[in-house]
Amino acid sequence: MKSFNPSSDFFLCYKSIPTIRELTGLISRLSFFQMPTRFRQYWQQLQESLWFVPGLMVLGSFVLAYGLIEFDAHTSWHGEKRFPLLFASGADGARGMLSAISGSMLTVAALAFSLTLSTISQVSSQYSPRVLRNFMRDRVNQVVMGYFVGVFAYCLIVLGTIRGTDEVKFVPSTAVLAGLLLALGGVAALIFFIHHIAESLQTGTIVQHIFHETGKATAELFPDQFGEPIDDPKKAKAALEYTDGQTGWHPVNTSQAGYLQLINTNGLLNWATKNRVVLRVEKEMGAFVGEGTVLFSVRSGMERPDPEEADWPADLMDYVSIGRHRNVEQDVAFGIQQLVDIALKALSPGINDTTTAIMAVDYLGAVSEQLAQREFPARLRSDGKHLRVLVRSMDFDDYIRLAFDLPRINAKGNHAVLRRLLRALALVNEAVCSDDRKPILKQQAELLMDYADQTLNTNYEKYQVRDLYKKLMETWS
Repeated sequence: MKSFNPSSDFFLCYKSIPTIRELTGLISRLSFFQMPTRFRQYWQQLQESLWFVPGLMVLGSFVLAYGLIEFDAHTSWHGEKRFPLLFASGADGARGMLSAISGSMLTVAALAFSLTLSTISQVSSQYSPRVLRNFMRDRVNQVVMGYFVGVFAYCLIVLGTIRGTDEVKFVPSTAVLAGLLLALGGVAALIFFIHHIAESLQTGTIVQHIFHETGKATAELFPDQFGEPIDDPKKAKAALEYTDGQTGWHPVNTSQAGYLQLINTNGLLNWATKNRVVLRVEKEMGAFVGEGTVLFSVRSGMERPDPEEADWPADLMDYVSIGRHRNVEQDVAFGIQQLVDIALKALSPGINDTTTAIMAVDYLGAVSEQLAQREFPARLRSDGKHLRVLVRSMDFDDYIRLAFDLPRINAKGNHAVLRRLLRALALVNEAVCSDDRKPILKQQAELLMDYADQTLNTNYEKYQVRDLYKKLMETWS
């Protein structure tokens, strides 16, 4: 029988194992984008939970412990003979070491969980409850907590296999050494975790994370991936004439209450094409729907003019995800709303943090700048030949009002925030891709100026805002 060569055999086995990045990409492609919408929602909820990743890491610790114990029991590798200073600790020494490691790891795991919950509570009260989701899904927090509980479980398993009697003597020296190395790694993980928590509480980190997450959704504005747009004016006019009015539409009601988080665009488009019908989405992404609310209206397609009812399945709602809270994946407005909430909380009398409000306004301007550069997708979507879907979605004016209306109203008497709002509007104005988007920006600037005249107390403050307003208006003309 061929003997086990740890240096060569392990290397060959290691080369055949896919990397973490490859596994992550495979899981994302197979488990998220190709699974039914309901399972996609469950998968997303698991990723946002504090127990899923730690649970996987505990299972991984079981596999690691079992593998190293089997390695020590069934191979000719004797580490205690080759490296006695590292491996030769004896049964009592191994038990003492693993007991100390397991106890300390459990204590540190409890500390990590308490720090995370304390951070969540502080962020909720100081910034916005909507930001909690970002901390819940923070992969660093999940991995570090999973590391601590995983090392604890690993040590318990290895500890249970140590035998020191005269009849049976077995000490898995490699597994014990691995436990020591994992404990040393726990020290580094604890230091990094404390640094990460402190970094996560900073305002700049929070708003920048929201900005990047919103930017990803902006790059693929809903319904950009929903079939093909109908851009031809004649086809668009004919499609609107066909779908105009309330006759011929059959409602599809929701069976649960919550926020519209996700629409399986490919599945819904394929279903509409297969049944030769036209779907009208009655609610915008992120809207709240109650039980029995009409979410879709269905009628026969233009190539199927007979008025008989379409043969749609009872599980049509499986193509959408309705959850307890909003999701930024297809909902850019939710990302903007989080930044607005931070600005409003900072401007509240209880907080009164002008610097945080200015930082949130700056990132609101950056998000609006990205939207100003984007061509918004058409609301009429086709399968390449026929109209299939009419989608309700926000336009550029809606996003600008959402971003600037409430911060302006809550910046009462604060000339620093009012000036920064004007600068943010100027930033957006420089980035607009068409002149038809400029009127809403000028309207917002005029509202800001009127509100400044009404709420600022001194002429000096009014002059500061008015002077900036005049300079900006000269560049806009």
